[in-house]
Amino acid sequence: MNIMNYKGYAARINYSDEDELFVGHVAGIRDVIGFHGESVRELRTAFEEAVDDYLDTCVRLGREPQKTYSGKLSLRLDPALHASVACKAELAHMSINQWVSDLLFHAIQTD
Repeated sequence: MNIMNYKGYAARINYSDEDELFVGHVAGIRDVIGFHGESVRELRTAFEEAVDDYLDTCVRLGREPQKTYSGKLSLRLDPALHASVACKAELAHMSINQWVSDLLFHAIQTD
């Protein structure tokens, strides 16, 4: 899956072979924001227009736009796994947060 970012909003991008279009949907909010384009450039423009239109519509309606992910992630781990993670982070001279963030970042880069 590919992702585009604009003004703090992230969109999932897929290709529709049937329609011969790139299709995108903003992720992380309940409101539905979709867009499409025949090229990456057209898709980027449509994405930015869709987000701008969403924000303008929220202003006209007098409501706050939904926010995307906060950047906070809470996990429940088995105590033994938690201890192992803490040990690995300490050996890497990192906080648990930074160690896990780096691990997740590298994992998504291989997709």
